[in-house]
This record gives sequence, structure tokens and C-alpha cells, in this order.
Amino acid sequence: MTAIANSPLPNLKVAACHVAPVFLDTEATVAKAVDLIGEAARNGAEVIVFPESYIPAFPVWVALQSPIQSHDLFRAFARASIRIDGPEIAQLREAALQHDVYVSVGFSESTDVSLGCLWNSNALIGPDGSLINHHRKLVPTYYEKLVWASGDAAGLQVSETRAGRIGMLICGENTNPLARYALMAQGEQLHLSTYPPIWPTRPSSEAGGYDLKSAIRIRAGAHAFEAKVFNVVASGFVDASLRKVVETLGPEALETFDTCARGVSMVVGPTGEQIGGEMQEDEGILYCDISLADCIEPKQFHDVVGYYNRFDIFRLEVDRTRRPPAEFVGGSAKQG
Repeated sequence: MTAIANSPLPNLKVAACHVAPVFLDTEATVAKAVDLIGEAARNGAEVIVFPESYIPAFPVWVALQSPIQSHDLFRAFARASIRIDGPEIAQLREAALQHDVYVSVGFSESTDVSLGCLWNSNALIGPDGSLINHHRKLVPTYYEKLVWASGDAAGLQVSETRAGRIGMLICGENTNPLARYALMAQGEQLHLSTYPPIWPTRPSSEAGGYDLKSAIRIRAGAHAFEAKVFNVVASGFVDASLRKVVETLGPEALETFDTCARGVSMVVGPTGEQIGGEMQEDEGILYCDISLADCIEPKQFHDVVGYYNRFDIFRLEVDRTRRPPAEFVGGSAKQG
């Protein structure tokens, strides 16, 4: 840990995977992710980022139809969700080890204590195959509450790595000033932010729908500028398999889906400016070369975790306790 902390700030290539899962097919989606990890590694990427809830998919149907019509899709989604200690994450850990890369992947997480409790989660895997961090989205956003439970702050941490100090937040968490500041206060240098492929908020017949691309640009730029970090944004991609599912929800749902703004993948530098290209209309991997040394100069102007703050006035306390459903004291779990 100390050796890494005292190392020169690295130059590295990051990869944002602007890709679609194989909708609700966990095995095929994991296999696709393993292939993409290999592809990105062969192209020189050292940090590879997958979108929000990449495994098994983002549950966009909850925005497009009534909850009482969504039971079958929820059951399928719950069955396709995975455990943090399950074989799917193990396959991704093996791929990271094989290619000597860091991998961040969004997934819908299930638990053995409940058939219906799910979390919107993210795993950060190291080049030695270790699980570096496991974060659960603090608050599911808007209609996501119909699918996912609230997480906790156990994973609200920055990981010291050879690729710099890595922090990660999921979609709307990048709008939470306190969550973002918690990462800044741990010396974050490389921020990973993940988003869905699409996020409908109004029928197509109504004005004022949520512009996901614009929202991502604002959030990514704001955090990069305030924290003076590089921000790697990975959004999901809308493919034919997802649209085919939406077709079964009816013509109104499909029209809303077809006219809704798509997510965008990009990299933003510590001045808040986008660097390199972006991906939105095509599926693929976005690459960007970065130098963490570029995070130093902007901190001369506004270093909100250094001199540019008033710690005698403001105080942030973060409870990282993992929240189990019950605490059992004494006795044995065995019966009879």
C-alpha cells in the first residue's frame, strides 16, 4: 500500500465499454464481458469500465408500464441477478487476472437471505483477481425503487491501486454532493461513473423529458472539476434485443422508448472538459490515454479537501456499516 502511494503518478489507458448485455441472459452477458475485457486489454487498456446494471440488464420496463403489469419481468430479472460471491463475478475476476487489468462492472445483486431483495451494485476487481471494492447504490432513483433496495456506505471508498486512487459512483449518485465529497476526501484521482442505456421520464407526447446525455455531461464535468480528477463514464447501449422486449409492452411504451435520449460514454479531465471522443449511437469500447499528474495543477485554484474549505464550519461523517437484516447473538443456527 505504501509503495503504491509513494509511486509516481501513472500514465494509463482507460476503456469505457459502451455496450449492451444479452438481455436477461446472465451466462451470455458474462461471456460477452469476458471477451470485451480481453479485447480492451489487447488494445492496451489498464482500467476497463462496464455500465450500470450491465449484468443482467437495466430494468427499463419499470418506466414504461404500470407496476402491476411487471411481475413476470421482475421475476425474470431477479432470477438473472447475481451474488457478489457467485460464479459470474468469479469469471470476471479470472479474466482480470488473466489480462492483468482493473475491471469495474455494474450488476444487479441478489442475496441468499431473500428471493426478492436486489441491489444496484458495482464491483471493482484488481489485476490479481481480487475484489477490491463492492459498492451498492445508496438510493435507487425514482422508479428504480420498484426494483432495487437502498444500499449502504460500506463501498463508499477510494481504493489505492497502481492505476491511482479509484472511486466509483452509480448514475444518480453522481448528483449527490455528500457522496461525491466522501470520495474527494479520500484523495480520489480516477472516478468511475456508470449509467443505463436509456432513462425515460415522460411519454413521448409530452415535453420536458429527461435528457440523459445532457445530465451525464453536467454530472461528469462537475465532479471532475470539483474533485480535480479524471472521470470515466460508461453508459449502456440500446440494442435490438432490448427494443424487442419493449415492443411487447405496447405501442405507447415503444414510442416513448424510441424517442427517449440515450446514454453517452466519455472521459472528462480534471478541468471539467471532455477529452477524446464519445460514444452514443454505436456499440463499442471508448479508449482514452490519461496522465494522473494532470490532476495537480488545477488544485492550485480550488482544492476543496485541502485549503479551499472551512473544516471549522463544515463536518461530514460517513457510516460505513454494512446493514444485515438481523444480528444474532449466541446459540447455533442448527436446528434439532
